[in-house]
Amino acid sequence: MVEPTASARAELKVSADEAYRMVTDLDTLAAVSEELESCVWLDETPVVPGIRFRGHNRNGARSWSTVATVRSAERGKCFAFDVDDGEVPVSHWQYEIHPTGSGCVVVESTWDRRPQWYTPVSAETTGETDRGAANQRNIERTLRALRELVEQD
Repeated sequence: MVEPTASARAELKVSADEAYRMVTDLDTLAAVSEELESCVWLDETPVVPGIRFRGHNRNGARSWSTVATVRSAERGKCFAFDVDDGEVPVSHWQYEIHPTGSGCVVVESTWDRRPQWYTPVSAETTGETDRGAANQRNIERTLRALRELVEQD
């Protein structure tokens, strides 16, 4: 796979299984994410490849929804999903989890999957003309919020 368009890592003082539980819990994911406001599973859980969820996003006054399909669900190792706007591919998101002696490292990455013609449509919808830079900032904020959530507990 090509290099991600945005990526960052955070050390967490929880087990890899607990970190996995947090990033696959849609309420927790929405609570720590910058643009993601809420999510709802569209298919029955448990979290397995192929199930879908709808994400409701906001950037300032702009809001939009997308559907994500889980592509990888390996407890304590990886959670990944593809985001689509109808039939248009938008992005691939991945949380890699690596155990350490004091907890784990979570690496959040995204790959832009938008066709070139869709970029201006996306910018109008989201208010972001530089999606790569916005995703980098948002990933860093998400991981910082995830670490803060762990440290509160």
